[in-house]
Amino acid sequence: MSEQTDNARAPRVMVDRVEELPAALERAGLALERAVVVLVGGAGGMGEQDLHSVGDILRDTVVPVVERHAAVVVDGGTDSGVMRLIGRARSAAGARFPLVGVAAAGTVVIPGGSGPTSSDAAPLEPHHTLFVLVPGREWGDEAPWISDIASVVAGTRPSVTVLINGGQIAHSDAACSLDRGRPLVVLAGTGRTADAIAEALTGQSGDPRAVAIAASPLTSVVDVATPKAVRAALEMALDGSS
Repeated sequence: MSEQTDNARAPRVMVDRVEELPAALERAGLALERAVVVLVGGAGGMGEQDLHSVGDILRDTVVPVVERHAAVVVDGGTDSGVMRLIGRARSAAGARFPLVGVAAAGTVVIPGGSGPTSSDAAPLEPHHTLFVLVPGREWGDEAPWISDIASVVAGTRPSVTVLINGGQIAHSDAACSLDRGRPLVVLAGTGRTADAIAEALTGQSGDPRAVAIAASPLTSVVDVATPKAVRAALEMALDGSS
């Protein structure tokens, strides 16, 4: 395990094994035993209307709830889609909660690094406060690590995953959270995977992955157009009463 810092960016920690995570995170200054919100879903492929509605719900609902609970947000860390929106929302609000990006090292552009191994590598989102770089060369390799890091940070405290929009990898992100017993809040009306899961609840989706996720007792679906319901779902999860 090695640790790198760059004055122009947040600290970057590189890990090779799950067992390294507690010590690596603490060395990076991230206090553990804190409530966690995992954000997964759309990176590329989000339409302008989806970006607008998601930006609003993150800024006006998710960020205030996270701040009120002194929680940590964990996501994929790249400068795109939901991850870009939460970074900008946190910055605009002057919020102080830690924003941790978890990315497979071969899929992101690392300043001062030797170069990514993926032809479609993405830059890191500049408003995150910590990046954890994990092994992998393909998009989706980070999915189990996101859930593991969320579990390490939370410890005995509550955690919840919020799925917004999303493509193929979002199914893996959701499954990883459910496998670890983490509640999943799906924001319907944000497009693609989130809407497929919402439709599966009413029998309108034949995608077996969406059906399996919707069938979990840990999954709840809330419409993005109802901020009060989104807030209530997050509050319930972070209060540990879900």
